Amino acid sequence: MHDLAPLARFGHLLATNLRDVTSDPEALGSAGFWAVAADFEGRLTCARFDDVRTEPVPEPVPGRWRGPAAGDWISSLDRQEYTAGVRRIREHIAAGEVYQANLCRILSAPLPDPDAADVDALTALLARGNPAPYAGTIRLPAHGVEIATASPELYLRRNGHIVESGPIKGTGRTAEDLQDKDRAENVMIVDLVRNDLGRVCATGTVTVPALCAVEPHPGLVHLVSTVRGELGPKAGWQELLAATFPPGSVTGAPKSSALKIIDALETAPRGPYCGGIGWVDADRGTGELAVGIRTFWIDRDQPAGPVLRFGTGAGITWGSDPEREWDETVLKASRLLAVASGVYAASGRTAG
Repeated sequence: MHDLAPLARFGHLLATNLRDVTSDPEALGSAGFWAVAADFEGRLTCARFDDVRTEPVPEPVPGRWRGPAAGDWISSLDRQEYTAGVRRIREHIAAGEVYQANLCRILSAPLPDPDAADVDALTALLARGNPAPYAGTIRLPAHGVEIATASPELYLRRNGHIVESGPIKGTGRTAEDLQDKDRAENVMIVDLVRNDLGRVCATGTVTVPALCAVEPHPGLVHLVSTVRGELGPKAGWQELLAATFPPGSVTGAPKSSALKIIDALETAPRGPYCGGIGWVDADRGTGELAVGIRTFWIDRDQPAGPVLRFGTGAGITWGSDPEREWDETVLKASRLLAVASGVYAASGRTAG
């Protein structure tokens, strides 16, 4: 039995001494500090911790994390299947069924020493090899939740009645790589997020303070926008999640049509990938959930033994080139897979 103590880590915030776990989103409006993990398919885990303190992410300890061999990763969709999926989405767009849809693939690899696999040790490596604004750990082995995320994307931030989202759409190695397609994709998703927030925000309060800002991250750049609104008097976390989940940036527009296409084309559940990962302080009326991208999770419920999983994907529009979209999924994954497999050097280069 995997007996690591439950904990949650978000940046320099560390939560320990687990009190209770629930799947009821109403709990987020009650009391206490909650770690939140929402799978793309809808499974919600809310864990309340009694001890919350500020503590730096620990330095990596050599040998503490033993990741999969670099060549052991298997993709749920290979290159041919993925590019065929891109072409199929373009057919849906041509037929007027959708404007864009996110197509993802899940990478999996066996853990060489599953009894010693600690996602918090992986988080320590990610903090050095791929720092991210919404990085963190949720470690609840008894509840089937073991997540290490290096997410760059804000799903929801709440401060009292003010709520904010930071959708990412558009990725390149440099700002010069970004195309008109990337900007059009971002604007479409901003409209979707505005509509989602508009369902629970007071009329006229939803604004876009930033549109298509270029934001650098390790190894790549993103286009990031900011959407903000003021929640209506009867809207809490339950209503906010119901109105906005799954996040628009990892589904498509219209969301309902994109979800049907995703279900038809993808061959593996996304799990925590593309879900929501973060924390809620019910006492202070604050919270911050990331979109679960650049995220690893351990799946111990497999006949052949525990595996480490990681998701990567791209937003597909009419202007998408299938091979370029595949290359984008490789770009998003390569650095992080190298970190998890132990072949990422502190110099910023991968070994081998």
